[in-house]
Amino acid sequence: MIRENRFLISRKPFAIDLSTVAVDVTHQHDAYWLAGQCNAVWFRRKNGTTYACLGALNLWAHWLRDEPDVSTPQAILGNRLDSRYGGDPDGRWDGERYWGSQKPFEQALHLTLLEPMLANFPAIPPGYDGWWTYQGGDRR
Repeated sequence: MIRENRFLISRKPFAIDLSTVAVDVTHQHDAYWLAGQCNAVWFRRKNGTTYACLGALNLWAHWLRDEPDVSTPQAILGNRLDSRYGGDPDGRWDGERYWGSQKPFEQALHLTLLEPMLANFPAIPPGYDGWWTYQGGDRR
């Protein structure tokens, strides 16, 4: 992943809670393998509607020849991670409709983040670091 200085929704960026970034590193078959997860928020646009989303972002990479740097959350995110699945949303808000948990308490918690996030689009919510994207440069 790379951290970008400006927000471009077309690059599918994520704002990440750095305190939740965690990966396991294994070495097998003369290569390194990363598998982990973090909490993230992001915006997406579909049919002219902008959505504020929150959920988990899987962090993984396979067949890395060089030992990955996992000394800090930023270093973990700076590895050549795979992006083919994007984020796993737990909640989504479009300004009118909420999609996500059916538990009222969880809905209320989600909306305390998602409502101001959408209202302040494209600002990064407090407690998150961004914008991180999988795009840019050679990822082989």
